[in-house]
Amino acid sequence: MKTKQIVKDKVSVITLGCSKNTVDSEVMMAHLQGGGYDVIHDKWKKGRNIVIVNTCGFIDKAKEESINTILEYADAKENGKIEKLYVTGCLSQRYKDSLETEIPQVDAFYGTNELPRLLKNFKIDYKHELVGERFLSTPKHFAYLKISEGCNRTCSFCAIPLMRGKHISKSIDDLVIEAKNLAAQGVKELILIAQELTYYGIDIYKKRSLNKLLSELAQVDGIEWIRLHYAYPAQFPLEILDAIADNPKVCNYLDMPLQHASDNILKSMRRNITMDETQQLIDTIRKRILGINIRTTMLVGYPGETEQDFEILKSFIERNRFDRLGVFQYSHEDDTRAFKLEDDISQELKEERAADLMDIQESISHELNQKKIGKTYKVLFDRKEGNYFIGRTEYDSPEVDNEVLVDASKAYVRVGDFANVKITSAEAFDLYGEVI
Repeated sequence: MKTKQIVKDKVSVITLGCSKNTVDSEVMMAHLQGGGYDVIHDKWKKGRNIVIVNTCGFIDKAKEESINTILEYADAKENGKIEKLYVTGCLSQRYKDSLETEIPQVDAFYGTNELPRLLKNFKIDYKHELVGERFLSTPKHFAYLKISEGCNRTCSFCAIPLMRGKHISKSIDDLVIEAKNLAAQGVKELILIAQELTYYGIDIYKKRSLNKLLSELAQVDGIEWIRLHYAYPAQFPLEILDAIADNPKVCNYLDMPLQHASDNILKSMRRNITMDETQQLIDTIRKRILGINIRTTMLVGYPGETEQDFEILKSFIERNRFDRLGVFQYSHEDDTRAFKLEDDISQELKEERAADLMDIQESISHELNQKKIGKTYKVLFDRKEGNYFIGRTEYDSPEVDNEVLVDASKAYVRVGDFANVKITSAEAFDLYGEVI
């Protein structure tokens, strides 16, 4: 007598957006795997009958990508290629009602803090004892460590508080447990992320506590690099500089989005800082930590940004010669304070200004990289691609910064290992070298 074969559900989790979403997906996948499910990340293949899309809703392009991805899998469901489709993340948090109406093929939509509800579809209870457990989707030698959720800042252009809520810090004890678990999986580099790093600890410890957290994380065996992302410049806690300077595990690297330099725009953006104050902070950081690399992000096309405002921004970038710089074009987001303003900068002009800034930065980066020729750096290798092993120095974060390329025909390195590399040539955003 034949018995009916029970086919176990197989789940694909698709992650869109920022590294904070990546961490959320990794936590979700750890719970699914703990519940006995076969889980893969960021891809779908035949035989996967359930898809979960973790969406981004930050700006127009991100929202468009999220919606197109949902529609792709909604079509797959209609055509019988998958059985269930769930959507979570920022877009779902912000536009749940309209999405339910427009895309009825989705079985359920969940917000950014509704993982326990989502897991009930899989008959899994959210387990608080799994604190720190992650299904790593990054290469095994580095991982993002989200130290807080949400944001208390009131930047006029930003919709993040609408999707992520108020700032909530994780405890130092929980973060150390998570770091130890990651180190046990082979992680060597922790990239600390939050919507705003410098606010860490105020809600639970009644004072800024990032320096204390860094000290505790540096004691975790196996962790060799700790990198800081997304520091807010206004009321910057200078004790963080001591933690960077005094601890060899903390990279000489700081990601500090400045957004603009014109006082008129900074005031309208509600950034709580002036250009002069920003300049003083940059000068202080560079004086206190010799050789630190500063990465920043600028926003162009904000409502009312005049040619004079843009020229001030260009001059500021040329004067400060940032080691790394990214550019966003303003996106007119409903329910933000800036939405009340007229979106009066054409898309064409936004694109032109963004390209102008990147041209300036490309020239700066090329000049800075030429000075690295002949010097030796400790490099962490991320992957092998074509004829090259590709890695990064402590001054570079994955995906967004410079890379170091080593000819695979002349040297062998293991992905995930460190090696000393002497730079032999350089381009604007790539360094070439030989292993010593």
